[in-house]
Amino acid sequence: MATTSLPAVLPARAVQTVQSGEADLDAPPGAAGVVSACCTPLTGAPLSSAEADTLAAVLRAIAVPTRLRLLSMIYAREGGEACVCELTEPLGLTQPTISHHLKVLVDAGLLTRDKRGVWAYYRAVPGALAALGAIFAPPARDEGSRADQSRSTRASSIQAAR
Repeated sequence: MATTSLPAVLPARAVQTVQSGEADLDAPPGAAGVVSACCTPLTGAPLSSAEADTLAAVLRAIAVPTRLRLLSMIYAREGGEACVCELTEPLGLTQPTISHHLKVLVDAGLLTRDKRGVWAYYRAVPGALAALGAIFAPPARDEGSRADQSRSTRASSIQAAR
């Protein structure tokens, strides 16, 4: 199976994310690079310039309605795969236009491409959208946080008053 390789833009934090197991390691080689391991959550630490550039490139790739529809169509299919020939009619666009949009999504790390005969098949990268969503996830609440402690203290005070 031939897959396209993604740009090697893994900042040091990204490599640690992949090595720590937070990124989806079932993805084809190189496929997790841009999206799965781009950055730590925005709420975790400020982005470096390189991380901001990488994340902005991925967001630009999905900021086009046609590309969002393509992602949706491919990710929703059983097996998460579609031939470019199956995507032209539903979108009402020509094959070269669809191929251009799919190439942008491959370069962003959201899809992989597999050439079979004269047709190209595009497959969803496992965990890519979840990894992208995790970048925007709010920080997990620490059970020992002040807000939790104050709620616990208030609850204890209310029970003691009864």
